[in-house]
Amino acid sequence: MKINKIAVLGGGSAGLIAALTLKKQLPDLPVEVVYSADFGVIGVGEGTTAAFPRHFFEYLKLNPGDFYREAEPTWKLGIHFKWGPHPQGFYYSFQNEYKTRWPELSRNTGFYCTPETEWVGMVSACMAKAKAFPRKPDGSMHFHKFHAFHIENRKLVAYLEKQCSLLGVTFLEGKVSLAERGPGGVAALVLESGQRVIADLYVDASGFRSELLGRAMQEEYLSFENSLFCDRAVIAGWPRSNEPILPYTVAETMEAGWCWQIEHENWINRGYVYSSRFITDEAALIEFRQKNPKIANEPRVVKFNSGRYRRHWVGNVVGVGNSVGFVEPLEATALQVICLESSTLADTLKDSLLEPTPSLVDLYNNYNSRQWDDIRDFLAVHYAFNTRLDTPFWKACRADTDLQGAAKLVRFYQENGPSLVGEGVLFAPTNSFGLEGYLALLVGQGVAHEKPWTASMEEQRIWRERLRNFGEHAARGFPMKEALALIRGSDFDFLVGKSTN
Repeated sequence: MKINKIAVLGGGSAGLIAALTLKKQLPDLPVEVVYSADFGVIGVGEGTTAAFPRHFFEYLKLNPGDFYREAEPTWKLGIHFKWGPHPQGFYYSFQNEYKTRWPELSRNTGFYCTPETEWVGMVSACMAKAKAFPRKPDGSMHFHKFHAFHIENRKLVAYLEKQCSLLGVTFLEGKVSLAERGPGGVAALVLESGQRVIADLYVDASGFRSELLGRAMQEEYLSFENSLFCDRAVIAGWPRSNEPILPYTVAETMEAGWCWQIEHENWINRGYVYSSRFITDEAALIEFRQKNPKIANEPRVVKFNSGRYRRHWVGNVVGVGNSVGFVEPLEATALQVICLESSTLADTLKDSLLEPTPSLVDLYNNYNSRQWDDIRDFLAVHYAFNTRLDTPFWKACRADTDLQGAAKLVRFYQENGPSLVGEGVLFAPTNSFGLEGYLALLVGQGVAHEKPWTASMEEQRIWRERLRNFGEHAARGFPMKEALALIRGSDFDFLVGKSTN
């Protein structure tokens, strides 16, 4: 069937990113967003991955200056894990640092790391020194691409709404009372007003409700509960005073889960992700308040289930974001998944000349299912090897976490250490974490392996000297406030348009 019109159900970040992507890639295709003001916008801070700027500025070729001015993000260079055996934890940056090999050394960097290693490369050194970007010899800012963003959701939605409108996406406000079924899937969205919205393809961005994919199409749901035990989050924050704006997300081990810290320019957002099997909501709130005495708003508890629907494209319905699945926020992959789902859908429609074939639909389902499962597998490694606490929750994680597809990767590491030899075989090209991500987590958590190795005295000297240079260079870098002031100055558009590797 020819796709002549698309209706997107949901006006949050998922629906708007999907609509924006489709309209940008297929400008002649009518795209309408159906939304209800009753559901509002989830007013929380969000972290992203490096896939987010790639999607917006490279794939969609949107103006970075508009995004910086309107969404007002801060930069995220990676995650500081207060995790594993060493008190300082470890830094996982968006630059390849663990799987590199310096020409002066005989092995890749992973073999030289110890629990005391504070940083492994320039980006993680900037994280450790609380700097957003390095400073070049001439004093200018080295504005590289190894970053993502922290974004306030309301500002992101406002930016997306504007960009959608500029491209010709239409909006219809109304609450759906019925998804009318037809032979090909959904025949129409019936609003409470009685109006019927008819399209050839319906994008379900209705969030956890999954109005079309889950409720109307009755697609089977697959739980991730054997790998990911957390099912609650308590969320709050406080206005920033004199705290430095950190260029990373913090993931801090807690009694029955972990706590995030997301850095906005004028607000610090905190959330405790935990398992209701091991702690009550009341006890989690007490622990959260003790850890965060500055919280200024009333904490709220959000319940969730980690898992996904078996298929994402069923009949003439395609799910995007939380309507397809959800994994907890440990690696901030929510917006990354939305971008990947949206770009895959746009590419599928473009390549099929708006007449998607069964083989393309199957490919879409397999590709996006793999993305969700890859995230589940990677997150499982975070839990299975975190030895920081010996609470009942963490003991259960170490004993019972199902590693699923990560099991063979972990086994390879345990037998061979941080070797690079197996990368091309062990990881599909579509895996968004790859060997670098797994090495950061396994080395950072001090997971034992059967190939311990001691470098020569000369190589140890080279290693220490290089790390010292990274640290000194990073310490001279731009703190977040100075970098934000520069990016908003007269050279704004030039600088954001000239990011370097």
